[in-house]
Amino acid sequence: MIQSMTGYGKNVIQLPTKKITVEIKSLNSKNLDLNSRVPSSYREKELAIRTMLAKSLTRGKVDFNLFVESTGEQTTTQLNDVVVKQYMDQLSKVVDADKVELLKMAIKMPDALKTAREEIDEDEFSEILKAVKQALVEINTYRTDEGEVLKNDFLKRVDIIEEHLEKVLEIDSQRIANVKERLHTAVSDLKEKVDENRFEQELIYYLEKYDITEEKVRLQNHLNYFREAINSDDSNGKKLGFITQEIGREINTIGSKSNFAQMQQLVVQMKDELEKIKEQALNVL
Repeated sequence: MIQSMTGYGKNVIQLPTKKITVEIKSLNSKNLDLNSRVPSSYREKELAIRTMLAKSLTRGKVDFNLFVESTGEQTTTQLNDVVVKQYMDQLSKVVDADKVELLKMAIKMPDALKTAREEIDEDEFSEILKAVKQALVEINTYRTDEGEVLKNDFLKRVDIIEEHLEKVLEIDSQRIANVKERLHTAVSDLKEKVDENRFEQELIYYLEKYDITEEKVRLQNHLNYFREAINSDDSNGKKLGFITQEIGREINTIGSKSNFAQMQQLVVQMKDELEKIKEQALNVL
């Protein structure tokens, strides 16, 4: 079962004095590109969180956010009395204002407020890790659901390519007859006597150059392999990308050998479907 690299997970927990919100977003990327934003007081625990994320989300551009909102009566932020008074004294010398206005200006100045470093409570951090795990469950469920949508789209487009290939097989005999007729006409236009044996030999050589039997067989095999790969347990975007390259190679060769307008039109349609598969495959985990 394939997974998309696009996903979103969120979990909110309410502690006695804090509201903790964990949010994880992911988009497609060649490798794991992990960005995290956590409050400074939890910085020493960031590595443990990143390790947990990396184990669960192996690829993608991942943004992790940890928001902490105080809901209790206590606060770690305090007024720096000495600094605020110094600011008020200095401001009173340059502006004519009462103490209330001076105070309003002073508390906006640097270092007017001081925040005491809060020690991390291990029980609290354990709850945060539980929230991270739950958010990971949500984002992986999201990725799986998106992967199912991608899978159905891939299979539909592979079926369309196969339908075009069947039409190629149907008109192949007509193409060969058309090539023979054009060669005969070209020789007739020369108005010269031609050695029939030599002409047949040249004709056979010419037609062999335009034979697409091997390409048709290989293309069908690659389409079957794509279906097997997308349903396998080890399915991944890189593997599907390699298979689409092989599919494209065979389609291009058929196009270069076709020399027949109707077949070239089918090749263009196959290429169009394949490009859509390649574009979406970039988002597969």
